Amino acid sequence: MTELLRTLHIHRTLITIVLLLLALLLSACAQAGPTPLVRENQNEHQNGNENAPASAGTSTPASASRTIVVGLAWAPTSLDPNDHRERQSETVLRNVFDGLVTRDTRSGVHLELAEEMNWPDDRTLEIKLRRGVLFHDGTQMTADDVVFTFNRIIQENGIEYPAPHTSLRRGLAGPLESIEKLDDFTVVMHLSSPWPQAMQMLVHQQIVPQHYLEQVGTQGFIQHPIGTGPFRFVSADPDLEEIVLERFDDYYGGAPDLPPVGPACVDRVIFRVIPDSLTRTAALRIDEVDVVQAVPLDVVDRLAQDPDVQVRTAPGTHPKWMEMNVNVPPFDDVHVRRALNYAVDKGRIIDQVYDGRAVALPGPLSPFNQFVNQTLEPYPYDLERALSLLAEAGWTDSNGDGVLDRDGQPFALAVDTLDAWRPLAREVAAQLQEIGIQVDVRYWEYRAIRSRLLAGDRMAYLDGWGDSAFDPVGHFEAKWHKTVEGQPYGRGNFSGYDNERVNTLIRMGEETADPAERHRIYDEAQEIIYREAPAVFLILPEEIEAASVRVQKWAPASDSRINLHDVCLAP
Repeated sequence: MTELLRTLHIHRTLITIVLLLLALLLSACAQAGPTPLVRENQNEHQNGNENAPASAGTSTPASASRTIVVGLAWAPTSLDPNDHRERQSETVLRNVFDGLVTRDTRSGVHLELAEEMNWPDDRTLEIKLRRGVLFHDGTQMTADDVVFTFNRIIQENGIEYPAPHTSLRRGLAGPLESIEKLDDFTVVMHLSSPWPQAMQMLVHQQIVPQHYLEQVGTQGFIQHPIGTGPFRFVSADPDLEEIVLERFDDYYGGAPDLPPVGPACVDRVIFRVIPDSLTRTAALRIDEVDVVQAVPLDVVDRLAQDPDVQVRTAPGTHPKWMEMNVNVPPFDDVHVRRALNYAVDKGRIIDQVYDGRAVALPGPLSPFNQFVNQTLEPYPYDLERALSLLAEAGWTDSNGDGVLDRDGQPFALAVDTLDAWRPLAREVAAQLQEIGIQVDVRYWEYRAIRSRLLAGDRMAYLDGWGDSAFDPVGHFEAKWHKTVEGQPYGRGNFSGYDNERVNTLIRMGEETADPAERHRIYDEAQEIIYREAPAVFLILPEEIEAASVRVQKWAPASDSRINLHDVCLAP
């Protein structure tokens, strides 16, 4: 009987979602213009709270009034905070684990498990830990756990499961060479070079319990993780499609200067993966979920008009561009690369694809990055200049058929991208076709295309790269430094770009402590990359999330992680 009732509930839910999807599609087609949304100031520091469609009605019911359900677009790849590189994993893990420092909904960094941090010199960081912090099994956190955590991250083959390997978080630990315990609540980090961005990067390292990992190993740990965060782990599907957490009543309170301080407001949290964006937003409207990420642009206005839904945006940290393979024709010619930058109308993309909810990129860094070159402006839309540059490179419409050609061959461009960027890719392709370039857009899963991109087997690739630290480190060396095997340099360089001066400047910026000098270094690097144009610098979209009006003390974060410590549910 119970199974029958559950089956009936699932069927009713599916029918409701289908009807809502039809309504959303029809209303999206009928919308005349965007509805104003709540936008968060990018300068305001406040604490806010990479597939087949999945039905929201087949999972654990959110029956308790103090249970909050979050609809995720993608599943986490791991529950080990020391061994992943994805935002969706960190979104869940931040609610189970705390770090030495944390970030608010913008770029402000605040002490969390660390009570005090001091720099005796530019290669030594002394950290005094907060006392009375408990892991979820009741064991007190001490310096031993902090030393164990960072050794696990920085040591070669420091993680033993599923086979010995070096942590995926190693690149985020910068020049950290070693860490030692001074006493039970004091540790000292020793660096091989200055680490000016240490505070922003330490946000991404959460502390794990030494005693528990030594007892159960990494395999046991990821099956049932234990941290010091506001929620403790209850259960998870094998594929992490649904993860259940419950409030940790003995939580020490979190960052003291991000009130409120204390245990979480809600009793229970369920992270539920709903890959299809329309299904995800429909689930919000029928109260199957309370918060959803990655709201599709074509339903934003409809959701904003729903009195039971709140839609909020935040400045994004995932700039979008189309990288061009600089080592193969026609993109081995800088004239062609610059021409394409002038040929794409970023304003049209912002208006027609993003309904005004994006900004144009002024080059290789986000306009909200703390070290963006303020003198650079986005490439203007200038078809005459674009065609002139292409003509200099030998590309003209010699026979008047509307297609650019050189030596009897048409300008044919294959652009690879991910399905998530389909509307953007279509618009870029349409604009390039308007000036006589034949464009074929191909859609991939990232894990299927990445190795081919790094091997230089592709012509152009449209995607982005996270900039959540608001610092060039973690971003600049990945995209614009030449690829160095076995190192983080060039790990996301899909254009094959390699400028020795830029490589040198990137390394200088990593090790220079003086902010003014770092600005000069990165300003020069940005000017060179802007001029040599290994990519068509496109746009930075806003983060768009939505929640039930019952959700209180919630705001989307620029780095797209969700911190549920402060979030409450109205009766």
